[in-house]
Amino acid sequence: MTAFFIGDVALDEYYTAERWPGRADKGMVRELPAEIGGSIANAAVVHATLGGDTQFISLLNDSPLSQRLIDDLRQNGVGVDHMLTDPEIAESRNFIFLIDGEHVVLTVEMGEQPMWLAPQTLAALRQPGFLYTTLYRVRRLRSQTEEGVLSQAALLADLRGHGRRAVFDLDVGGCTAEDMPYLTGAAVVIFNQVGFRAAFGHDDLGLIDDWIRQHGIGWVVRTMAADGAEAFDGETRLRAAGYPVEVVDVTGAGDTFGGALTWCLTQGRSFAEALDFSTAAASRSVTVHGPRGGKADAETMLAWRTERRGL
Repeated sequence: MTAFFIGDVALDEYYTAERWPGRADKGMVRELPAEIGGSIANAAVVHATLGGDTQFISLLNDSPLSQRLIDDLRQNGVGVDHMLTDPEIAESRNFIFLIDGEHVVLTVEMGEQPMWLAPQTLAALRQPGFLYTTLYRVRRLRSQTEEGVLSQAALLADLRGHGRRAVFDLDVGGCTAEDMPYLTGAAVVIFNQVGFRAAFGHDDLGLIDDWIRQHGIGWVVRTMAADGAEAFDGETRLRAAGYPVEVVDVTGAGDTFGGALTWCLTQGRSFAEALDFSTAAASRSVTVHGPRGGKADAETMLAWRTERRGL
């Protein structure tokens, strides 16, 4: 079962600072080594390293940096057979500032050009499996079929009809009523605390049972940083406690969580087990510098979780 990850891959340029400057202010930063990252690419690498059959799709320009990003994915076991190219778009880069145990991320705007999926890509996506993505990306998806152009929410519905189950990473952005045609029928929708509050105006996962049922969503997950994560399907509420660790870099923790969760689901794990495993993977990831600190094979990850449970 191949999992497709459609989203961003980028060069992450790291800096540390004592504080984040205010308006009309100045500050000093210290440069750290750059890392290859990108939220959805990070999740794809985690999924592949755990042993998952992984394909990644993004739209990049044709520069040496883009080729470097693609080569790195390939070296990490991620398939890049369906990548898209537009020579006119900007370089894919993020600027990450590590401040007081947290991070501020600035992303170079690359536009909202349509992402035209080739017929062979659409055929591959019309197979049972998972699709891990974001609202920003699915709004851009298009494919030319014999019946005409298939795009956006209609394309997602088509894939769902062929057994492709969507996992949405909504991160800090949350969602609005306008996004529901895309989220309807999703297998999993993942928010962090900021995104959940932005979407619903409160912090109580148990209050969204009507929303879940109305839109046919399988599970809603709310990640809570050091406090772990919780999930709700409209009836059953699950909770996975965080694992106490010394934090080095939180960048990529949410991506690690999402990639690990998707891998667990492709393995047929129960959602309770998937939630705990993913929380452990995210907890481990913050002990390592870099956006892909969560990268580990399944044996390593299980051993780490067992050891931490005994502390």
